[in-house]
Formats: sequence, C-alpha cells, structure tokens
Amino acid sequence: MTAVLTPGLAEHAERLRAGCPHATAAAPEIAELLGSLVAHPDFPCLGARSVFRRNAAQIHVFPSMKGISIDVLGQKLRQFAAAHDGGEELASFVAVFREPVATTEEDFERNLWGVLRQLHDHDDQPWAEDVSQDPDDPEFAFSFAGTPYFIVGLHPAASRIARQAPVTTIVFNLHRQFERLRTEGTFERMRDAIRRRDERLQGDINPMMDDYGTSSAARQYSGRAVGADWRAPFSPKEGRR
Repeated sequence: MTAVLTPGLAEHAERLRAGCPHATAAAPEIAELLGSLVAHPDFPCLGARSVFRRNAAQIHVFPSMKGISIDVLGQKLRQFAAAHDGGEELASFVAVFREPVATTEEDFERNLWGVLRQLHDHDDQPWAEDVSQDPDDPEFAFSFAGTPYFIVGLHPAASRIARQAPVTTIVFNLHRQFERLRTEGTFERMRDAIRRRDERLQGDINPMMDDYGTSSAARQYSGRAVGADWRAPFSPKEGRR
C-alpha cells in the first residue's frame, strides 16, 4: 500500500494561491481556503487553529486597501469589538484584500501600515488606555475605536512560511484576549508551543518573535524581518488620549 504524503505547508499555501485569484474568487471560497491553510497540520499558530476550528474567525473580503473599503472595514471592526470584549474564548477579525497584490515583503509592509494609518485617520475615539500609542514603545498596540489589537499580516510573498497565505490578509486579534491568557497563566505555554512548531516548520527561530513588553509589537505586524533601527511608518494624531 502506497502512503499518501501530506504536502508541506509552503507547498499547500502555493497550491491554494494558484487556485484563488485575488480579483475574482468569491468570498466564501476565500474563507474556505484560509480555513484550509490554518487547518494544515504544520500550521504553527495554535491560537489561530482554535479560532478557525470553533468558527470564531470573522472573515471579510474588501476590494482594495484604500478608499471606501477602509470605511467599511472600520464599520465591521466596530461591530466586531462590540461583540467581543476579550473576556471570552479567542476570536479574530480577518480582513482580506483583493488589491493590491504585493510582490515583496516591503510592498506588503507599506500596504499594511497604509491600512492602519487610514483607519486611524477615520477614528474619532481616544486611543485605548491600557496600551501605548507610541509605535516605538514596548507597550504599543494598534488601537481603533478604543479597542487595542495585535496585528498579523499574511501574504503570498512572505519569507516566513507561517506568514504565507493565498490572499493578502490582515488579522486583527484582540489584545485583551492575550492579557486574559497571561492572567490565567496559559499564555506562556501556548506561546512556547507555537515557537517550537514554527522553528520545526521553518528550520530556525523567528527573529521577530518577542514577548509583549520586550520590544514594540509593531515590529512583528508585517512578518518581515527588520533591524534594530527600524521605525514604524505610523504617527498617531496628537491629543488622542
């Protein structure tokens, strides 16, 4: 009997990307493909696997990373935050963009921060009080409508296999969920397991993986490896506290 080998995660992501053109794939198809990616046995993020397994990922597809899409994204994010205070089981808001399709990690990083800047420009509420608004501060977290988030970018051109996705994706994870896990004493165990799985997948430790409060989480958002002199292309509006 011939054994059936499961393709590696990178190969699986490439197959999904080849069968899912950004511009034409229907939203349910995109959601199904993302679920297939996260469900792959090699996908390292146990938190994401839990979210998708429990159907707790809200997936929304937007035409562009600019203009009216950002207005709608803001509305959807407000609804998501109103339904989740971070005190329950993990949940994620997943924004997928049809255009533009980045061909390099630098392109994606610029596009991701462009989305966050546009959201911030349309935000009429103060920055979340429990996190810093300075992207150089180790206590920084992106805030929208008074809710802090840990941002995870995924895209086809990512160098880290765990950040490769068939479509351009920005995940908004509730910062307060992770604080709850720390309080409960379960965060460190999950973090360590994810790091071991990611090292086994990639062959080395992700140099950008730092604990919150050690360095700014902004350095991790796009998934690109950046140097010590890197600065986020983001400046919060004054007087937002």
